[in-house]
Amino acid sequence: MKKLKSLLKESNLKITPQRLAILKELETKGHASIEEIYEDIKDFFPSISIATIYKNISALKDENIISEICLHQKPKFEITKEPHAHFICKICSKVVDVPFSKILKEEIDKNYPDSQKELYIYGICDECKKVSSKN
Repeated sequence: MKKLKSLLKESNLKITPQRLAILKELETKGHASIEEIYEDIKDFFPSISIATIYKNISALKDENIISEICLHQKPKFEITKEPHAHFICKICSKVVDVPFSKILKEEIDKNYPDSQKELYIYGICDECKKVSSKN
């Protein structure tokens, strides 16, 4: 929780219980949609609305505390970290971080130094492969 508070403290954002809950949810899950965050924290904040989640997600994104992962369905969010790729399951939409190799990172930095780095890999995750092989 200390790390999450310091993320907010370093930005222009006020530290609120709702923002901390959103960040904690992203820290725990890794990647989550606004609706998933709302479902998971509404029991702790019964008066919270989905609009409040949207507003806070937008503020956290503007401060580069979190990043948006643009999926074909609903976007998901994660706490901002080193550039990396995302593996996205075409069946269940699970998102998994895939680190850039040192060579790839150096090549991108050399050729495109001021670029936003987003790489998406689509396939079928191991869990979905197991289910489909049983059918």
